[in-house]
Amino acid sequence: MSVCYTDILRPSKTVVAKFEGAEVATVHESQGRKGLLADYMRPIYKPAKIAGPAVTCEVAPGDNWMIHVAVEQCQPGDILVVKPTSASCDGFFGDLLATSLKARGVLGLIIEGGVRDTAALTAMNFPVWSKTIFSQGCVKETIANVNVPVTCANAYICPGDMIVADEDGVVVVKREEAEGVWDKVEKRMANEESKRIRFENGELGLDIYNMRERLADKGLVYAKYEGK
Repeated sequence: MSVCYTDILRPSKTVVAKFEGAEVATVHESQGRKGLLADYMRPIYKPAKIAGPAVTCEVAPGDNWMIHVAVEQCQPGDILVVKPTSASCDGFFGDLLATSLKARGVLGLIIEGGVRDTAALTAMNFPVWSKTIFSQGCVKETIANVNVPVTCANAYICPGDMIVADEDGVVVVKREEAEGVWDKVEKRMANEESKRIRFENGELGLDIYNMRERLADKGLVYAKYEGK
């Protein structure tokens, strides 16, 4: 039996708004270097940056039927996350499905599979992070699940979790942890900004991060070069 769950829980709009514009690397570091999707998940065009709750969708290999089911469950500000039940690089998604999602206010797509019509997707400003680009078409024969936990590109994602995606990749933040993670993101951004000012003023990372003593403890020796 397959199931499509409706009325999923999402983070509050206030929490979602805080993550808008956040950088994937900063979020990843702030929550203890977890939640990062695999390195092959790349945006089909740049610049691209989105943040919002996940609607999750399973698809059978070479079959995009359940994406049509998932579209109905999407609300404005959502991000659709698609995971094939077995590895598949077929072109599950193109400009027509993007048009349908965009009409519902969906911000973008994360898919561990293939997409096509990338020129049209770029022109319509619909961001997609995918495993690959491949024109192979799909059928509509096999059902799967919508709004269930999925493992997408090595990351465990539940419906309603926060997705943050930019040119550096994709990271997931657990819905119930999102507010606490944001507090850490804010602190990290403030800390990085203070360091940025010091770097601009000519200070070295060796001194800002108090590295010299540790380097010496590891055995690093400075010596004058006397070669020709």
